[in-house]
Amino acid sequence: MTRTVVESKTKTAILGFDEPFCVIGERINPTGRKKLAAELEAGDFSTVEKDAVAQVLAGATVLDINAGVVYNSNPNPNETEPPLMKKIIELVQGLVDVPLCIDSSVPGALEAGLEVCEGRPLLNSVTGEEERLEQILPLVKKYNVPVVAISNDDTGISEDPDVRFAVAKKIVQRAADFGIPAHDIVVDPLVMPVGAMATAGLQVFALVRRLREELGVNTTCGASNISFGLPNRHGINNAFLPMAMGAGMTSAIMNPVALPVTQKAIAEKKAMVEAAGIILPEGMDDETFVTMFGLGSTKPRAGKEMEAIRAANFLTNNDPHGGEWIKFNKPPAAEGEEGRGRGGRAGGRRRRA
Repeated sequence: MTRTVVESKTKTAILGFDEPFCVIGERINPTGRKKLAAELEAGDFSTVEKDAVAQVLAGATVLDINAGVVYNSNPNPNETEPPLMKKIIELVQGLVDVPLCIDSSVPGALEAGLEVCEGRPLLNSVTGEEERLEQILPLVKKYNVPVVAISNDDTGISEDPDVRFAVAKKIVQRAADFGIPAHDIVVDPLVMPVGAMATAGLQVFALVRRLREELGVNTTCGASNISFGLPNRHGINNAFLPMAMGAGMTSAIMNPVALPVTQKAIAEKKAMVEAAGIILPEGMDDETFVTMFGLGSTKPRAGKEMEAIRAANFLTNNDPHGGEWIKFNKPPAAEGEEGRGRGGRAGGRRRRA
């Protein structure tokens, strides 16, 4: 059986056909997050710290680290991204103990991350483009790490699944030329939005089966791509992930966290409740209110996608006796008793010598 091993200093995550689905938390990424990008340029890492802890508490087994900020003061990512990548990785691995995925399109940032990352991280990513193969595969070999292989090449992203399979096969073969085994290649077959391509789901399920059966590789994807531009994206994602798992997909880069209900949403709901003539008990706190009216929670918690993944793990016998499913469905801990970070510390940084 193909097994891709990713490690931190103290923990191991295994991607495999007979292993629980590997959730790679995506939130430490400034792309499309203007507030986070501005914080990082200003040297403020408070959101990174919160996102790291929240994703692990929600069930992420690996954290993706992306430092792709385009600074207003210096728009050259080859200069700005490598030191920022180092800083974020050092910070995150001082907070949580899960393995990391170093994510960048800048080769210098990938190597900078590899230099400071403890354990055996996943490298994200290599494509079938010739220049990229020549830049990234030597790094993969030098540091003996697994790598995400994205199924596009110099011609771009093909809508033809046979072409995307051929690109993946090419990457696996070129990696072998460098002495990199197939079990250290995690293929991203590229999920297209189903709103733009009606066969997108069917395509990726068929591709994942081929990649498993013909190349024997593990697979991953940007899970939310499937629902891009559609209403109720969580509903689409919740159906897609177990179906992809059934086809043989072994991991996904995704958001495991259901974000807190905003004060604006709470105020709007309270106004609706009052307009309907419903009298709320005096002193009702916001958490009780949002729970009563099905809005979610005022605190970060595991998202519905995590529920679907854990149920699928149970149904495929990758959660023997349902232990993780039962644990997941226990009532939340009382204030002060929530799950804590490394060594029982809730988000406290590890002291370094």
